[in-house]
Amino acid sequence: MTQSLSAQTRARRTNGSYPERTYRTGRRHVLDLDDFSVEEIEEVFQNTDAMREVMNRDIKKVPTLRGKTVITLFTEASTRTRVSFEQAGKIMSADVINVSGSGSSVEKGESLYNTALTLQAMNADIIVIRHSHSGAPHFLARNLDACVINAGDGTHAHPTQTLLDMYTMRERFGRVEGLKVVIVGDILYSRVARSNLWGLTRMGAEVTLCAPPTLIPQDMLNGISEMDGHPFASVKIERDVEKALDGADVVYALRLQLERQRAGHLPSLREYSRTYGINPERLELAKPGALIMHPGPMNEGVEIDPDVAHGTRSVIEEQVTNGVAIRMALLYGVATPVREQLFRAERV
Repeated sequence: MTQSLSAQTRARRTNGSYPERTYRTGRRHVLDLDDFSVEEIEEVFQNTDAMREVMNRDIKKVPTLRGKTVITLFTEASTRTRVSFEQAGKIMSADVINVSGSGSSVEKGESLYNTALTLQAMNADIIVIRHSHSGAPHFLARNLDACVINAGDGTHAHPTQTLLDMYTMRERFGRVEGLKVVIVGDILYSRVARSNLWGLTRMGAEVTLCAPPTLIPQDMLNGISEMDGHPFASVKIERDVEKALDGADVVYALRLQLERQRAGHLPSLREYSRTYGINPERLELAKPGALIMHPGPMNEGVEIDPDVAHGTRSVIEEQVTNGVAIRMALLYGVATPVREQLFRAERV
């Protein structure tokens, strides 16, 4: 447990509310990390410290979002993200309603816009959306009064995953800045990789991407990303996994996004595992205290060996636990009701 979390624990109020040092931002939506400042990310982390303290109590319940409605709209399959948002909302006493693409009007051909308008008409304060089309959360944010949190859109972004990843690194190392983070796997189709690039570079980590050439974005292969002024100019590309892992503080294995690939980018899964899979022998090339991370779900035996996934260096289960706390912090941060702001504005 980090020193800041211990400090938050000592600062707990006797009335059962949050520790004293929490922050509310003016942010209405969480769509990606490209517009987050370092200070804002640190505020999210400090709020997460407080949420971790709440989760460690015997009675895991606070009244912060009582009377607020959180709707999770997931048109793609999900376990970790959907359940963690549901748990986060319920711990803070929100009314949480889960809507999936299967069994909803989406299957009957209803547009995303009309579905969202229906949900907003039910007085939803926050809509958490996962969608197969990149940009869907941005579309809702432009057209709805409710706050919108992106829980993964197409191949574009997954900001809450990146925040919980960086929080886990910070919890173990005390910092993110200066860490060598090696991301191995399907960079091309991974929304987790894209958001991690924004978050990790913003926080000062040294990021190395390792994948077959067919699974690396073209602008990174042709050197465009190395040009001055490019946001990812500091990111290194290494096709040799042994070289990439040398001296790594964090080894981040990505799942192959087979459901998104429209062409055969690999000879076979067996070939990928042989060439890029993270096994105990390759892990020895990293630093002795290196962490093993994975966004889940894992294809054990393909991108990661079971002995590595469940070994002493793995913090994959910690990521899941921290995911609930991060999502509590984000719900708390955007919880100021937009409709109440509009109501007050009309009365002035």
